[in-house]
Amino acid sequence: MTDNEETSVSVPLEDAGAVDATVTLLERLAEKLGGKASVSAVYGEPITRDGITVVPVARVGFGFGGGAGKEAGAARSGEGGGGGGGVDARPLGYIEIKDGTAVYRPIRDPWLDIALPVAALLAGIVGSRSVRALARRRRR
Repeated sequence: MTDNEETSVSVPLEDAGAVDATVTLLERLAEKLGGKASVSAVYGEPITRDGITVVPVARVGFGFGGGAGKEAGAARSGEGGGGGGGVDARPLGYIEIKDGTAVYRPIRDPWLDIALPVAALLAGIVGSRSVRALARRRRR
């Protein structure tokens, strides 16, 4: 949380400890995950060699959540808390800067380059055989 953001929670006094612990946990999660969710976590820093600069490009996101609770009932007592989070970072490509010109180069998934043509070929073979079989049945 930044200094400009405020959180206002109206809570009965007996639940204040669990809520404070949860808010503190969520703030710590956001701080830790936000610091790690960066392009440099995926690729590293830009590299310059022989007059060419390569700048990595990635999609990075993070999310987190938490909760608080207190058991209700005369015979039961309890407190609550909890939280969790995660980071997703995927490389997309890089920007190549050479002689004052920048060019974006995507990184393609090699399975797409293989799987899509093979799937199209198989669909064509199966489709043509199916059409021939149907044509033979209609002639009979």
